[in-house]
Amino acid sequence: MKLFLGADHGGYYLKEKLQAYLTKRGFEWEDVGDKELDPNDDFPQFAQMAATKVLGEDDANDPRAILICTGGQGMAMAANRFSGIRAAVIWDKFEAHECRHDNDANVLCLPARVVDPPGEARDNWKEIVDEWLDTPFAGAARYIRRNAELDKF
Repeated sequence: MKLFLGADHGGYYLKEKLQAYLTKRGFEWEDVGDKELDPNDDFPQFAQMAATKVLGEDDANDPRAILICTGGQGMAMAANRFSGIRAAVIWDKFEAHECRHDNDANVLCLPARVVDPPGEARDNWKEIVDEWLDTPFAGAARYIRRNAELDKF
């Protein structure tokens, strides 16, 4: 599995933690930015870079992306503008499972303020990431049909 990671200033520090965590787990990843903390950066460029990388990879590599911003929604909106991208904002393990199992979500959008709030020793983002990475797409006919319908818009 090839992973593309992107974050604006709101998700920059969580992305750094995520990179170390994925390396420890043995995943191959590529950082599409931002490469340094810039309080004036904008999330759409990182979502675009990640989405185009996912779409440009060989499907055999099971390409996916993890995008992080303050609330997650902006990254999801930007990524979902690309046909073939199924980005979901996820805040707990249950949703991580469902979006992979039923919807074959290929982009995980994390809301940093929820899963890694400043000043709190919370790391539930790890269980979210683990569940999302480890859950296979069920491949049921109705799920495949629904995903194909999304790409028609």
